Order: sequence, then structure tokens, then C-alpha cells
Amino acid sequence: MKSNFDINNLVRSNVKIMKPYSSARDEFKDFDTANMIFLDANENPFENGVNRYPDPQQISLKSVLAKQKNVKTNQILLGNGSDEVLDLLFRAFCEPKIDNVITLPPTYGMYGVLANINAVENKEILLSDDFQPQIEKIMSAVNENTKMIFLCSPNNPTGNSFLDESVVYLLQNFKGLVVIDEAYIDFSKKESWINELDKYPNLVITQTLSKAYGLAGIRLGICYGSSEVISILNKIKPPYNVNELSQKRALERLANSRKIDTEINSIIEQRDQILKALLDIKFVSKIYPTEANFILVKVDDANKRYDDLIALGIVIRNRTTQALCENTLRLTVGTEEENKKLIAALKEI
Repeated sequence: MKSNFDINNLVRSNVKIMKPYSSARDEFKDFDTANMIFLDANENPFENGVNRYPDPQQISLKSVLAKQKNVKTNQILLGNGSDEVLDLLFRAFCEPKIDNVITLPPTYGMYGVLANINAVENKEILLSDDFQPQIEKIMSAVNENTKMIFLCSPNNPTGNSFLDESVVYLLQNFKGLVVIDEAYIDFSKKESWINELDKYPNLVITQTLSKAYGLAGIRLGICYGSSEVISILNKIKPPYNVNELSQKRALERLANSRKIDTEINSIIEQRDQILKALLDIKFVSKIYPTEANFILVKVDDANKRYDDLIALGIVIRNRTTQALCENTLRLTVGTEEENKKLIAALKEI
């Protein structure tokens, strides 16, 4: 579709004119390196598997992701966790002490933290009582300095996805970036918004290998966007932000799609078992619909029930301080054995 969206109207002026740092490996990349002697980066020459700097553009890993997600490699940016990706978006597009972003509590807390770190105003527009974006209130809060709107879908901590029509409205009517955080998309029946990348130039999607892919320990976040957006982020990212060990481990994991699918299906099956068991827990007053690998429940006294579970060796998340989440607990889906212990503990207390 045609769009009057112009990325040059969003990017910070200093970022627009800056020249990115050019690492040794960025300058040398157009030859067959098999028999080359590398004396350009002041590295230790003794081979141990990690004595060389990693590929600064993570080409091998991006190529695998591009094939799996049906996008181009120049539409992908990788980061040291999704938090670095989100931080880069703030640093590229938001002028400190001038610009603002919009977030929709209750939601992932790092959006607000990163706004504070980068001296960017965070306009919070509460979700509706059924945890959906209030489009009219969002658009009323937009002004000429609003650079990004953050949508977490499926949302954390509520577990639900946002209505397609709400997302489309924002994409079509907001002149800034619509950032959709899809950390939990693999547990949902909804399709990823990645399929709409070429349709909406202001669409940015973040995903992670921490949840469904089971690689939280390697800290690898992914950003999908237009080649123009990704090019800007590449200008300001640290040259070697994804280390060699993380790249290799990610490639190994991505090559085993059958095991990943098996684990995702197991989590979804176990999620359904927990949902069924929760119906018999008397102090649980509401079970919220979920499309994630966790369940949000309302209880009689969240602080007490949290302490009760801790005493029985079960660690969950107390979300009672979050907007619209009074007396709620968030339960992550574990292994079958862990979930049985959770259910037994809930019944005991």
C-alpha cells in the first residue's frame, strides 16, 4: 500500500548525519577468507574458538532467520537481548527531553525504564478492562513529538493478544513507529505481524530466542523492520554486540526445529492442564485468557498467596502492583513435573 510515512522525519538529526564506526571485520568482507591471514584487528592469533572477533553483522544467523521468517537479511537486526534492540530504537528515533513515546500498561516494564534512561517522556495509556488498546485515547495523546507506540502482543503480564483492527488502525494513522513486541508469539495461534512488514513501512517487530526457543541465557533479541529502519539501527549499534558463542548456540538451536516445536507443543498442552486445574482452586477468583507461556490469575490476596507458595518452594510473580492487576499472580508454565508440584501447592494452601 502507498504511504506518506517518511523515516527521515523520525530519525534524530545527529544520527542522520553520523558515520558509523567501521570495525576491521566490516571493512574486510568481500573475499573468500578460508586461506587469509588476519593481521588487521589486533587479535590474539592463537586459535581457541573465540580468539577472533565475531561477525559484526551476524550474516550466517540472519540468513537462517530470513529463510525461516520469509524476510530479507537487511530487514533483520540482532541485539544483546531484546532490551538492547529496544534501547537502540529509543536512541535512534527519540530526541532526549523533547520527544515522547506511548506505552499501554499493564505491559512489559522495560519500555518505561528505557524511556527514563534516554530522557524520553513515557505517555502511559491504560488498556481497557479487557486488556485491549483504547485507540481513541492513544490517538488523543499523540502529538508531533510522539515517535513510537509500543504494543506487546501477546501482552505481558496479561497473556492476551491485541485485536487486529486496533493494530491496523495505529499502523495506518500514526505517523511514527508502531513497535510490536512478539516475545510470546510462538505460543499463540495468531500469525506474526512479520507477514505485514512490506505493507507498513512504520511497522517494527521485536522477537526473542529467550522464550519458545529456550535460549534466555545467551541474550539474543531480534528486530524486524524495513531496510531503512534496520539501516539506521545498524549505524548506532555496538560493532560486536552479539558474541561468537551466542551466534553459534543460536545456529545450533535453530537447526533443530522439530525439537523446538515439540517443546512449544508441550508447553501449550501443560498450559491447558494448569488452566483446567485452576478452576478448582477456591482462592482463584478469575483466570485470564492466555496466548503465552504463562497464566495471569486474580486471587483473594496476592501478597499472602505469593508468600504461601514461596514457603512451599514455588516461585511465581506477584503482579498486584501493576495497573489493572490488583491481587493477580503470574504463573509461568514449567515442565510436567513442575506443574504438578505447582497444582499440588495451590491445592494445599
